[in-house]
Amino acid sequence: MEMRMPESGASRAQQERTHISTTGTGAEEPTATGTPPGNPAATDAARRTGLLVTLVLGGLTALPPLSMDMYLPALPAVTESLQAPAATVQLTLTACLTGMALGQVVVGPMSDRWGRRRPLLLGMIIYVVATAICVFAPTTELLIGFRLLQGLAGAAGIVIARAVVRDMYDGVEMARFFSTLMLISGVAPIIAPLIGGQVLRFTDWRGIFAVLTVVGVVLTLVVWKWLHETLPPQDRHTGGIGDALRTMRGLLTDRVFTGYMIAGSLAFAALFSYVSASPFVVQEIYGASPQTFSLLFGINSVGLIVVGQINGRMLVGRISLDKALAFGLSVIVLAAAALLLMTSGVFGHVGLVPVAAGLFVLMSAMGLAMPNTNAQALMRTKHAAGSASALLGTSSFLIGAVASPLVGIAGEGTAVPMAVVQLVCAVGAMACFLGLCRPWQRVS
Repeated sequence: MEMRMPESGASRAQQERTHISTTGTGAEEPTATGTPPGNPAATDAARRTGLLVTLVLGGLTALPPLSMDMYLPALPAVTESLQAPAATVQLTLTACLTGMALGQVVVGPMSDRWGRRRPLLLGMIIYVVATAICVFAPTTELLIGFRLLQGLAGAAGIVIARAVVRDMYDGVEMARFFSTLMLISGVAPIIAPLIGGQVLRFTDWRGIFAVLTVVGVVLTLVVWKWLHETLPPQDRHTGGIGDALRTMRGLLTDRVFTGYMIAGSLAFAALFSYVSASPFVVQEIYGASPQTFSLLFGINSVGLIVVGQINGRMLVGRISLDKALAFGLSVIVLAAAALLLMTSGVFGHVGLVPVAAGLFVLMSAMGLAMPNTNAQALMRTKHAAGSASALLGTSSFLIGAVASPLVGIAGEGTAVPMAVVQLVCAVGAMACFLGLCRPWQRVS
């Protein structure tokens, strides 16, 4: 059935129509921003619809980290089962991550031309097929190939979920929704290795791909039944590849959009450098146990999620998105500088607790930086949300992939490279925000 989704106030010229299947009553639901007074049934229906959309888009956003992280506990088993070197098996992770980066560039423009629903369903079907083949892959080479295809197809969920949010919301409402998605996508990397470890108690590494196949099938059916088209035909691009490339080039020539894109990508790179280096920093340098590392990793992830929810529920709508973003980037810069001073020996030998506190502050501040950079960038791209979402995602993955190996450039015995990479990325993000976005010249 058809429903009008909320508008964020004066920033929208008129409400955009979206099609979200709900309770099947056959009656048109009221607007989410203006439910008639004294009609609790209509209010409940609107609330259920919003929750349904949140769960569907959250599932699409969580699928890629599940695909990556559920597989991590099984890497030694894959090495033994396929009799391949560990470095070769690691390429199965690289292939999936590369696919997720490149797939967004392809799927984003497709969704601007053919709508959100068809490319998403096609991507989900290919994801299911590729994941099912991984279950039976007899060699490492085949596993790498189909992991690449799995990443390419799984990218549809990431890029189109952001584009759908842009179709439905604007301004502060969009920032709130991104903060909610961060809650879901932030939990996924935490629980994915735990799920993978439990699956390995009952089956081998192939069972993890079987579980992912089932998850993909369920999510495909949910999308097919409940997530209807959100991009009206009159708002779609009719050109081919050349038009898509021109659209992306036009987006990149938008100084403010590019500023938010690079600032968000550099913030993501600072986060990714933490993910890459923290197992060695916490366990090898500071001598913590794997259990302690897992606890600290989980605490830091909870900090990011909590601050993201504070951003969406308490800050957005009360202060401008640029002010919240500026505060978040400032905290990241200060936390990264403190980590560099502590790890370089300026304060003498510093134990794990102060370093862990610095990492917690840095990670938590990401809850202000990432949703607000996405929201501010997408607010400038109403008629090219798919292409814009593709650029945002691909930029984050590529810059993160470049930064990640640098944290180990001096070996596993020092945490200084991690802190240097984080500080450079944080300062770069702030410089892009101030130099390109120039928030003082605009009203957020």
